[in-house]
Amino acid sequence: MLLKRSHLLSALFAAAVIAAPAGPALAQDIVLGASVQLTGPVANTGRYYRDAYQLAVDKINAAGGVKVGGKSHQLALKIYDNQSDVNLSVRQYTQLVSQDKVNLLLGPFASNFALADSAVSEKYKIPMVQGGGASNEIFSRGFKYIFGTLAPASDYFGSTVEMMKALKPVPKTVALLYADDSFDVSVAKGTRPLLKKAGFDTVMDERYSSNTSDFNSLLSQIKSKNVDVVLVAGHETEILNFVRQAKSLAVAPKMYSFTVGVPSEDFRKALGKDADYAFGMTAWLPHAQLKDRWFGDADQFAKAYKAKYGYDPDYHAASGVADVEALVQAMEDANSLDPQKVRDALAKIKFESLYGPIAFTADGQINLPQVVIQVQGEHLVEVYNAKGFVTQPKYPMPAWNAR
Repeated sequence: MLLKRSHLLSALFAAAVIAAPAGPALAQDIVLGASVQLTGPVANTGRYYRDAYQLAVDKINAAGGVKVGGKSHQLALKIYDNQSDVNLSVRQYTQLVSQDKVNLLLGPFASNFALADSAVSEKYKIPMVQGGGASNEIFSRGFKYIFGTLAPASDYFGSTVEMMKALKPVPKTVALLYADDSFDVSVAKGTRPLLKKAGFDTVMDERYSSNTSDFNSLLSQIKSKNVDVVLVAGHETEILNFVRQAKSLAVAPKMYSFTVGVPSEDFRKALGKDADYAFGMTAWLPHAQLKDRWFGDADQFAKAYKAKYGYDPDYHAASGVADVEALVQAMEDANSLDPQKVRDALAKIKFESLYGPIAFTADGQINLPQVVIQVQGEHLVEVYNAKGFVTQPKYPMPAWNAR
């Protein structure tokens, strides 16, 4: 009992530390609030947002802060750990706006969180810019205060399907697997017509429970049907389990592609050589051509991020920085801290960032094309973009015992 109480006190202390502002909030500070997954099943991805928010705030403050009303304001962060719990996240966002009185909101990770949390921003009419939720469902409700820097989930496999048509030999049969959360359901809904239009035969279309660890039944079906291509929309831990069990059951289709995981350094480290041949997608790579007002360019950002946190950023981190920058640009464009005026400025914003061009559509979402990437040996390479093949893909994938 004493041990349990000790753990509880430690957890409460940790939560209090996480929730503290990133530095002493002065009267002229602009406080940005967020609830992020810092513990729990998706904390490994949640940290990208906490770290990206902090780096962006530090960089903007070092450059003089936010210029509004002829004055320079410093940014401060107020971040809570939602412990990967959607209900807790909603309560924390409610606290941020009703009790903590933050000026503006940044988002959590994951579509199911953004879907629920955006109801708080809409209720209190406080703009939220988030780069963690891509589900079309978030933006189809007519909400006016939610803005997103991830491309629509429905088109995540769009570039992959285009690439598949150009592969030699051209694959014929496809298995589409997806988790039962908002993002992955949106991915599947958008992918079905893309596959049909491209002439592929979808021989499996299977929904599985989020956070499942058992893919044996689905993999056995893939093997028995001799499926050419497997497309999986899921969470990183699910993808890790899928690949490990695919090896265990000797299931090796001509190719498999995943909505998450492949861009992440941790994913590749977790699988080691078994990550080889995996396809994925990203809306962002750290190219020096992506110019930025505060960081210089995306390459400089990536180096600064790695130097500060000890791991490479992926598109989650880049979108997180873009979220902070969008709020800052909107405040300066509006020349106001008034939430309604900032919201109106966000609706018509247009600027270049290290993440890419930022301009929101009428529903509040952004539109950036996905680049197809693949793990090739020890390297993550760009394989296919809007112009065609960039690097020759490693295809077909060999049997596990032939590697």
